[in-house]
Amino acid sequence: MRHEKRRQSVLISGAGIAGPALAYWLDRYGYEVTVVEQFAGPRPGGHAVDVRGPALEVARRMGVLDRIRDRRTGLRGMSAVDAEGRELFRTTERTLSGGDLDSPDIEILRDELAAIVTDAGGAGIEYVHGDSIDRLEQDAEAVRVVFRGGARRAFDLVVGADGVHSHTRGLVFGPEEDFLHHLGTSTAVWTAPNYLDLDRWQIVHRMPGRLWGALVMSVRCNKEVRVHVGFDWDKPPAESVARDPREQKRLIAGQFEGSGWELPRLLEYMWGAPDFHYDSMAQIRMDSWSLGRVALLGDAGYCGSPLSGQGTSMALVGAYVLAGELRAADGDHEAAFAAYERELRAYVTANQDLALTNKAVMDARDAAELGEAEAREFADELGAGEDVTNSYAVRDY
Repeated sequence: MRHEKRRQSVLISGAGIAGPALAYWLDRYGYEVTVVEQFAGPRPGGHAVDVRGPALEVARRMGVLDRIRDRRTGLRGMSAVDAEGRELFRTTERTLSGGDLDSPDIEILRDELAAIVTDAGGAGIEYVHGDSIDRLEQDAEAVRVVFRGGARRAFDLVVGADGVHSHTRGLVFGPEEDFLHHLGTSTAVWTAPNYLDLDRWQIVHRMPGRLWGALVMSVRCNKEVRVHVGFDWDKPPAESVARDPREQKRLIAGQFEGSGWELPRLLEYMWGAPDFHYDSMAQIRMDSWSLGRVALLGDAGYCGSPLSGQGTSMALVGAYVLAGELRAADGDHEAAFAAYERELRAYVTANQDLALTNKAVMDARDAAELGEAEAREFADELGAGEDVTNSYAVRDY
């Protein structure tokens, strides 16, 4: 009698973008896929993200490229203002968040991209919201997982796609401080009403002593705006700030106390925003992205930070390559994880180095001298390394 080969089971921790993208490919390749997400449902809010270079091809192969294009932010341009609201310059060639408007890159809200990628996976993927991995043990046969909700299950493989502060990484590879490299900058984002009546437009507020202080962009057909603020912060946030949104909001309010333009009113909306998000700019750098039957994907293993502008693209490409290598290795996880790393290491390193280059460009600029010509030159310098990172060609599996 002929016995069918047993389908391997994979648990993915994290339902942002990397996790659902990996789930899509693994389900397509015949794996039993479970995704666990500690948030009770789809996580709202977040900044606008970019799908660039090889990630566009991955999205095309997933059949979601047209849907992503349909949901792009569609900004027409940007302007910069001073503390009194005087316009310093405007351009319809680029935005600070998305780059050149005539490029093939797609800027889209993080939560909208996550929904598109999740929906593409279909009904064959099991999603468990409101739970997370509490403990896990692995041996030659399986990974045995205890969930915080009390359930106990065994899986052939586990993939941590749970972000820069990955709990999965901590359980398997050790404390975060061994891998996290703080870049000296912190940022926050939240949603506010579009009381400025922006029409597919972005406004950047320059502040004394800072290259940029705040960025406001209209989204969702101009129904609302996303507010982004950034400031220098030489050390990672204290534990109380890292864990408590109220403390994070107090930190932001203190950093921007006495600011001009519309910041006082925008900060008022911050206190009641349901989708407030704060974090320090940081990278995750590791010698290996796997240990035994556990692998890391996206920000959990190789966060480039928003300064790279490539985190979402790395997540989509990484998911495609990891699933493809598992397929190519016919389920031999050791061979697949090694190939995944060989295939992606140079691409990831180039993206992470791009973030460091961008940070150096920002640090070298004098905000007091930034006019239209300087802003154009500054934008060109920030994008100087993207040709290298976007030249990576995804292979067929």
